Amino acid sequence: MSGDCGAAGAVLRRRDRDLLLSFQHSFFTMRRMDSLPLAELEERLKNSKDSTLLQQILQQTVLHPLCNKYPPSVKYRRLFLAELIKKHEMTSTEPLDDLYDALGEVLRSEELKMCHKNYFLLSGENIRLGENVAIISEGTTGLVTWEAAQFFAEWAMENSEVFNCRTILELGSGIGLTGITICKTCAPKEYIFSDCHPNVLQQLRKNILSNGLLLDSETWNPKDCEVEVENNKVSEENQRPKITVVGLEWSEVTQEQVAELQSDIIIASDVIYDPEVVLCLVSVLEKFLISGEKERSSVVYLASTIRNPETYHQFKMELDRVGIGHQVITGPTRKVFPYNRCTKIELLKIHHET
Repeated sequence: MSGDCGAAGAVLRRRDRDLLLSFQHSFFTMRRMDSLPLAELEERLKNSKDSTLLQQILQQTVLHPLCNKYPPSVKYRRLFLAELIKKHEMTSTEPLDDLYDALGEVLRSEELKMCHKNYFLLSGENIRLGENVAIISEGTTGLVTWEAAQFFAEWAMENSEVFNCRTILELGSGIGLTGITICKTCAPKEYIFSDCHPNVLQQLRKNILSNGLLLDSETWNPKDCEVEVENNKVSEENQRPKITVVGLEWSEVTQEQVAELQSDIIIASDVIYDPEVVLCLVSVLEKFLISGEKERSSVVYLASTIRNPETYHQFKMELDRVGIGHQVITGPTRKVFPYNRCTKIELLKIHHET
């Protein structure tokens, strides 16, 4: 009997640990409230005689030192605490003062233009990104992280040999989740981030530095951007690849830029969302794949959330029209980032058909 009780206790502890991690990872990446495991929490609280589990969730989220240093938006923290309070009030346990104190603190906080997301890797290390609180801000969607970027980052970590000792050019880097993940977990020789919007490029540089990576000193002056770097310095061992950030307007790419940015691998995530963008993207891929150095053949990996099937089909048709081959490849199998797994995301391997 005692053995059965011990086994049951271990299962409960594992369930609590998994629930804690789920809440923590969801909180720090600001997932929607309806995606949180609130029903499971409610069940666990009803079967509990105290508020220990709720206190632990609070300590691993809103009261965690990481939240104090790199906080999610004020609005998100308020909604998160309101849900915890709602679940707690459905139980018969004593009021949890820390919950109401935390909510009061958040209600007194001013909403800033920028917030933070923290993505936890399997190693325990986290990637932190400064993001704009608005989904579309200053005329660009590049100041937030999209699901296809998380999808591709997971695939890259599973297939690190693809990127080892390679020169990589990323089109439409946004604020950098995919590229920073590859730079920290794979071993590329050189990584070139690119985007066209000045404000996106500025935030991208900050995010690269805040994750302990260095930018090539010849292309960017650190004095141009004030950013807090962990422990006030960047570890030399973390400076794996040579990293540069460049402004790249797809409709204005020159042959000189093609020659300068020619890479072994070209990647992009969530860049197919408008018919006009499709034509520009195919044009720039054509320049790099067909007009590039003949002795250096690039391969393109492109992850897309298929929001509009017609636009996505148009992209594939345009690739066929200019003689660029493409094939769907299997996506990641390990769950690292907490995004919606029901979202239809497709990964293409693209190459010039000779």
